[in-house]
Amino acid sequence: MDFDLVIRNGTVVTASDIWEVCDIGIKDGTIVAVGPRLPAIAGAQEIDAEGAFITPGGVDSHVHLSQVHNANIDDIDRSTITNGIIPDRENYVADTYDTGTRSAVAGGTTTVITFASQTKKDASIIPVIENYHKLAKDQSYCDYAFHVIITNPTPQIVEDEFPRMVDEYGITSVKLYMTYKPMKLLDYQILDVMYSARKLGITTMVHAENADIIDWMTQHLEEKLMTHPYHHGTSRPPIVEAEATNRVICLAELMDTPILLVHISGGPATKHIRDAQTRLLPIYGETCPQYMFLLADSMRKGDFEGAKCVCSPPIREDKSDQDAIWAGIKNGTFNVVSSDHAPCKYNHPNGKQRGLQHGNLPYGKFRFIPNGLPGVETRVPLLFSGGVLSGRISPQKFVEVTSTNPAKLYGLKKKGSIAPGFDADLVIWYPQAKFQPFKLTNEMLHHAIDYTPFEGIEFKNWPRYTIIRGKVVFSHGDVIGEMGYGQFIQREKSLLPGPRDVWLSEWRP
Repeated sequence: MDFDLVIRNGTVVTASDIWEVCDIGIKDGTIVAVGPRLPAIAGAQEIDAEGAFITPGGVDSHVHLSQVHNANIDDIDRSTITNGIIPDRENYVADTYDTGTRSAVAGGTTTVITFASQTKKDASIIPVIENYHKLAKDQSYCDYAFHVIITNPTPQIVEDEFPRMVDEYGITSVKLYMTYKPMKLLDYQILDVMYSARKLGITTMVHAENADIIDWMTQHLEEKLMTHPYHHGTSRPPIVEAEATNRVICLAELMDTPILLVHISGGPATKHIRDAQTRLLPIYGETCPQYMFLLADSMRKGDFEGAKCVCSPPIREDKSDQDAIWAGIKNGTFNVVSSDHAPCKYNHPNGKQRGLQHGNLPYGKFRFIPNGLPGVETRVPLLFSGGVLSGRISPQKFVEVTSTNPAKLYGLKKKGSIAPGFDADLVIWYPQAKFQPFKLTNEMLHHAIDYTPFEGIEFKNWPRYTIIRGKVVFSHGDVIGEMGYGQFIQREKSLLPGPRDVWLSEWRP
């Protein structure tokens, strides 16, 4: 055997097993051996894990970088956006590929899947994809891939360009919106996308909220001067998410195609997903740490500080919704836990402060607050500390939802597990007895954002080393990897179950 790097004395965790006092041998960026007492190799680097957990590098499959935020785009001149790219981007984005991926590796994430976003005036998605390649090239600290956000599914795009997207660019997933005026699709358009996605093996992600209910509620809340950031949640009660979730599940069942419901926030939508899964439909669920660790009171802070926690779907009011999310992780309803990292500075006129620029009230209007929270760095440590170490989930379930399942769902065939032949993407944690718990402050993080919604939460562990393809990129609190080390990954089709060939009528695609 020949190794470049040997990690010794670890407690190795996969989605199915735990091996104590285990070594990992790495050669040319790939895991080549896993087992006890691997031989010493002259010249090979060695790291002593000291009995601590070793888990696969995190795969964060829902990350927005170098993008405008969906909630404030009604308020921006859309004519300036061409092929998904905004001139003078610094006015609208806070994390670009360099700062966002630097933050990712500091939190144990080794692969991110970000979004190339089409606008409704874009007649082709090919320039959109190529422009996002230019944005990311040589800027990433970790490996990365793209989803494509589809807002204008013309026949040319779904019939001619989707095959190119898969075959030439290695992009095997799209995201659809059922809300936000500049983004949302009609049910008819969603069916068009699903038709092509089924044929090509594309994974379809869906942001499910009923746009008409939101608009109606928002108008009536404004008439009552109920525009404080907290009322962002009032305008989107759980039924808004639940109705759209049920509706798009019906569309997917009609088309016999798999879908992923993203960033599910509460119990009613979770139940719809679970019910579909018990009927053996290929319906998958994603949730995020904000729905597991925060409640809606976080949007009540101060006159306007609650804007820091405005995201869609909103953080829920009732602890029963939070409990439903945790139960959904444990029972497999949620296949992945992603960050939905949608960073936006608080103290910036084009950031969260945008909500104060409308109306004469001291707390502005919630509908102009850019939606989204920073979270790519805290996702993995939050779930490890607040999930594994608190006893809420097993170490294996942690690996399953943060690494293994996202890799399988999105065709990252060499990511998400610790076994020979997989990329040597690893997180080595601190030995628990040697770790001093701390309360998080934003100054500890590596993103470009001026706040974290998880300020003050106690962490009982944090990644000690992050390793990508055999190279240590984060060590003892410092990012030591190089910008540009991250590689674009061309993906294959999902490894999770797909169409069943079960139909609701005599129609067939």
